Amino acid sequence: MPQFLPIAYFQQKFCPFEEATISIATHGLHYGTGAFGGLRGLPDPANPQQALLFRLERHCRRLSQSAQFLQYDLDASHIKSVIIEFVKKNHPTEPFYIRPLVYTSDLGIAPRVHDVEHDFAVYGLPLGDYLSPEGITCRISSWQRPSDLNLPLRGKITGCYINSSLAKTEAKKSGFDEAIMLNSQGKVSEASGMNIFLVREGQLITPGVDQDILEGITRNSVIQVAQDLGMPVLERSVDRTELLIADEVFLCGTAARITPVKRIENYTLPTDRPITTKLQDLLKAIVENREPKYRDWVDVIPLGN
Repeated sequence: MPQFLPIAYFQQKFCPFEEATISIATHGLHYGTGAFGGLRGLPDPANPQQALLFRLERHCRRLSQSAQFLQYDLDASHIKSVIIEFVKKNHPTEPFYIRPLVYTSDLGIAPRVHDVEHDFAVYGLPLGDYLSPEGITCRISSWQRPSDLNLPLRGKITGCYINSSLAKTEAKKSGFDEAIMLNSQGKVSEASGMNIFLVREGQLITPGVDQDILEGITRNSVIQVAQDLGMPVLERSVDRTELLIADEVFLCGTAARITPVKRIENYTLPTDRPITTKLQDLLKAIVENREPKYRDWVDVIPLGN
C-alpha cells in the first residue's frame, strides 16, 4: 500500500488522511460521476523551506472545467487556495503528487448529475518515477480510445478511465509496460494516461486535439517549449505505422513526465534520442524553477517551520 501525505482535504475541512473516507453507497463510486486532477510538486532544491508546484493555475482551471460536466460550480481560485494550504499543512520533504478530486457525494441510486450533492477533496503521496526514465515498452491496445461523441474527453472524468484501466492491464499482462490506444478512426490517440509524441526527420509530431485525446497540460508544455527552441511541431492525425519507423517516441504526462519509448510491439526504436533528451532536461529545469523564462509556470509555496 502506498504511503500517503498525512493531511487530506475532505468535506470542506482538513483532516488526517485516514479519516477521509466515504460510504460504499456513494453515488460517484457507482456511476463514475467524478473528475480528478493531478499535479507534481517538490521541495525547492534552492530552499527546503519552500515547495514548487508546476502549472498550478492551469491544473486548477482544468479541474474547474471538468466539474462543469458534473454540473458542479467549483471555482478555480478556490481549488488553488485549498491546494496551497494542503501543501503547507503537509510540509512535504520529497517529490510528491497531488490528486484533487470532485465527485457526486450523494448516497442515491439514480444515475444523474443534476440535483445531487458534490464534494471536493484533495490528497497526495510521495512520488518519484512513475515509469522508467530509461525507456519503456508499449503495445497497441485492443481497447479503443472512446470518442468525444460518447464521453466528455475534455475533462478528466473518472468514468472515462475504464478504457485506460483495461488497456494498461492488457499491456502489463502481455509483457509490456504501457498501452497505446487508437481512436475510432484507427488513428493513434494516446497511452493509458499519457499523451504521445514522435519525432520524424527532425519534426516533433503529436496527435491533434481532434483525435480524442485529453488536452494534457504536460503535452501543452512540451509543445510550447519545443516551439520556443525553434523545433517544428505538427499537431495532426498519426497512423500507427508511423510509430514503428519513428526516430524517437515518448509519452508525457504529470506522473510520467517525459518517458522515452524503446520498443513498440516487436519493433525496437533507436536508442539515440537527442530531441527527447533535450526536452527532458529542459522540462526538469523548468519544474525546479531554474529557467527564468518559465518562472510563471512555477508556484513557490512557503512552508515555514
